[in-house]
Amino acid sequence: MKYQNNTLVPHKSAPLFTPANLLNEDVCLPAAVIKKAALENNIHWMQRYADTRGVSLAPHGKTSMTPWIFQQQQQAGAWAIGVGSAWQASVAMASGIRRVLMVNQLVGKANMQLIAELQSAYPEVEYFCCVDSLDNARALSAFFAAKNQTLNILLELGVPGGRCGCRTAEQALTLAGEISSLPAIRLRGLELYEGVLHGDNPQPKVEALLRDAAALACQLERHVDGEFILTGAGSVWYDVVCNVWQSAAKPVNCRVVIRPGCYITHDAGIYQQAQNDILARDQTACDLGGDLASALELVAMVQSVPESDRAIVNFGKRDSAFDAGLPQPIAHYRDGKALPLATHSIEATGIMDQHAMLKLAPGTDVKVGDILIFATSHPCLTFDKWKALLLVDEDYNVLETLETGF
Repeated sequence: MKYQNNTLVPHKSAPLFTPANLLNEDVCLPAAVIKKAALENNIHWMQRYADTRGVSLAPHGKTSMTPWIFQQQQQAGAWAIGVGSAWQASVAMASGIRRVLMVNQLVGKANMQLIAELQSAYPEVEYFCCVDSLDNARALSAFFAAKNQTLNILLELGVPGGRCGCRTAEQALTLAGEISSLPAIRLRGLELYEGVLHGDNPQPKVEALLRDAAALACQLERHVDGEFILTGAGSVWYDVVCNVWQSAAKPVNCRVVIRPGCYITHDAGIYQQAQNDILARDQTACDLGGDLASALELVAMVQSVPESDRAIVNFGKRDSAFDAGLPQPIAHYRDGKALPLATHSIEATGIMDQHAMLKLAPGTDVKVGDILIFATSHPCLTFDKWKALLLVDEDYNVLETLETGF
């Protein structure tokens, strides 16, 4: 596929006119867009929250995998960028990130080789990964010793029925003792992810896990080389993590690090509800002023109105998250001009690979070629469907194309 000067179209939402405005159909639609003002608000709100609570912020970069966003987070004061794989670590390091927290196990010769090459290429970058077994610790020790490198590791604490992590404090302490005798790996602290705890009222279980982790950290302190890093907190319980760990006994030289990720664009679904819950229980979040704002939107076109109460738009599962609720329209445009959008007048009711089905209330005026703006839920699974997203202003003028590292 080629256009204009014989160059390839770089991605599926490519602007084909300069300057480009989405409402003028200057961009191949559908397109995922990020509202610049809301993005900047979110970056600075969360950084202010971490600073006010006296903790470090390591935003989980796997949400966006967008180097430009990583750089904005670091410039705003983020202590590190969190990632989930060796590949993601490579994207972060190549973006100029100074500290990369891989909150996952590093397993497999090729993945170890990639990290070794990254540590050689970016010696100024501090990299961490997690360990929860002696087998993995020994494999890492042997591999990095052969490379004459040292690897920073965090012990991972898990929960029964959860994902990775030592299941008991006894397992963790035994493993820490073994790690102390191995060359080329350096124990730096303790990591957990409380988001694996679910149920009707998971908060007591979350708090218990955090208290257990703080107590374990005190026992692990003698095995840790340098500053003790104690890290947890996704996008749902970051206030609870701060509350429990700030009041608990901890190692003397301890850095508490929280790792929310989805705040970067927030959403109009599950993370809006999570943030509402945080504001209801955390005075610090209320006192900061302002709030997180939904910044990620999907811009699509009506391609068919086959029935009076049914319209089809040109996005689908290949373009948007749908696991936590379907995208729902928040604005309606025709010929570049806004039309009224009454509540529940247009509702998404189904989705396929390249189509979304809309239910129209009686009398709703929708035509082929109209542009609809959709808010989404669970940003991670929208980001990863795009090689590039468009940074836009409030009038949907394209300001910049943001390439992702998926």
